[in-house]
Amino acid sequence: MVLSRRFFINLAFAGLASGSAGARLALGRTDSIDGEVAPSLLRRSLDALEQHHESISYRDFIGVADFSLPSHAPRFHLVNLADGSVRSHLVAHGRGSDPSHTGWLERFSNEPHSNATSAGAYKTGSLYVGAHGRSMRLEGLDPINSNALSRAIVVHGAWYVNEQVIVRSGMLGRSQGCFAVADSSLPEIMARLGPGRLIYADNDKVPA
Repeated sequence: MVLSRRFFINLAFAGLASGSAGARLALGRTDSIDGEVAPSLLRRSLDALEQHHESISYRDFIGVADFSLPSHAPRFHLVNLADGSVRSHLVAHGRGSDPSHTGWLERFSNEPHSNATSAGAYKTGSLYVGAHGRSMRLEGLDPINSNALSRAIVVHGAWYVNEQVIVRSGMLGRSQGCFAVADSSLPEIMARLGPGRLIYADNDKVPA
């Protein structure tokens, strides 16, 4: 990820990360490992981190899901707020968000049984082993994703999220609204985004 120093300076002056020690440290670095986050989405993610500061215990890493990108793109970003680096992973969206299976998210929904992805800020919760193997619970912090716990929206690994599926189909499979990631990505995501951290999901092109 390479974001201009001017962007981070402007972000600091705007006060968007003023309450987060980790975010303040990130302002001093613009280098990254292998990812890229849209500046507007990063700004909204940091806004959400401050808005929900009482709910978020740890501010070393945040997850940012950019659902304006197609499913074949690495669009789940692990942002290290200490040094500004980013690692990006594949993530599927819900079948209710892409009913024609085009590989593009068309709509968000917070409704039960919609099988759709919800936008907004999430707090990562407990780790457990369930129907999809090792998984991590998510709590929706906004009105647009308030049903996340009752809908069992979680982070889990999935067989339909990998490069081989993309080569064969040109896109990933779809979840039932969960953040389904590659099995190979799951250990890093669980390690970086363990309980008490923020995941923010959005799409500039789709109403939440």
